[in-house]
Amino acid sequence: MSSDMNIEFEQRMYLAAHPPKRSDLVAEEIKRLMTSKNLLPGDRLPRETELQELFNVSKGTVREALKSLEVQGLIKVSTGPGGGGMAVEVPLDRAFQLLQNYLFFKEVSIDDIYRVRCLLEPELAASAVPYLTEAQLDALERNIRVCDPNLESQIDQYTQRQEDLTFHDIVASASPNPFLRFVCEMINQMLRQLTVYDNKMQLGEQQKFGAANVDYHRKLLDAAKSRDIEAVRNLMSAHMQDAQKSVKRLQGRLHGRLILDSEMSQRVLAVRAGRMPGTAAQSAAGGRGRKVVSKQSAARKSTAKKATKGTTTLKATGVKAHAMKATVKKPSARGRLSATLRNTKQTPDPE
Repeated sequence: MSSDMNIEFEQRMYLAAHPPKRSDLVAEEIKRLMTSKNLLPGDRLPRETELQELFNVSKGTVREALKSLEVQGLIKVSTGPGGGGMAVEVPLDRAFQLLQNYLFFKEVSIDDIYRVRCLLEPELAASAVPYLTEAQLDALERNIRVCDPNLESQIDQYTQRQEDLTFHDIVASASPNPFLRFVCEMINQMLRQLTVYDNKMQLGEQQKFGAANVDYHRKLLDAAKSRDIEAVRNLMSAHMQDAQKSVKRLQGRLHGRLILDSEMSQRVLAVRAGRMPGTAAQSAAGGRGRKVVSKQSAARKSTAKKATKGTTTLKATGVKAHAMKATVKKPSARGRLSATLRNTKQTPDPE
């Protein structure tokens, strides 16, 4: 038996032993539809009745599928005459939460996190240098003043650790690489919410850590203002290695495995308090990145339209804004769904 046949056999055996819910299958088909049409935030899905007809399932199954996608953060469902599903941008905090669910039963140490930081933060900072705006540079300057332990208006050590991470969030907000930005912001949030230090550590040691961070941050800001990418990369690398040693010296450790939704809101409050010049998605670099993505998506949509001649097209009627055409290539969505249901010995929903 060939390897392909083995894989197909194992897939069928798995489906037979773990039959997926019909609504989950429909949700996957809707995501496939969204991907094939390159839907952007604000684009509408076909109405519920059209999805019922497309997938040959009941209204309840469609609604359950839409609710599942809404929980995932991919769409927003509204009720009423003009209601239905609409594509939305997944909130960053929601993405944090979903990834943490995966890490919930994993043993992740603070040393594991700093090893990753040592690899990623220098590249993140280097990528951000050409895109840092004057507003972001000013925000970095204000952050340094807040964290400086030599100032009379010295904040407590815990708040200082939080603000140290805000410096890195501001830098991340200018990176044009959304994936790198997301990973680094996620790490910052985990450190912000889950890291605790030995309270018995002498105040002088804690202040030494804060002073070292401020010193590195000042040097990083000066290099960033000079647009010296290599200097920023090297400084950030040294900063991360020094921070890792300091955390070990202060006996820092992770306390808990999960950041609650209520704790995530503190990040938003930090933005509103003016400690960050807007969210990462609102930065100048991020704005430029989204424009590029939008142009690329528009180009892909144009190409897709040319490639859909001779295919079956379902048009969402009655939608004035962001109306979409859902193209179903053979095998059709209904055919794929029916085949999966047959493999799992389920029967289609009644019409």
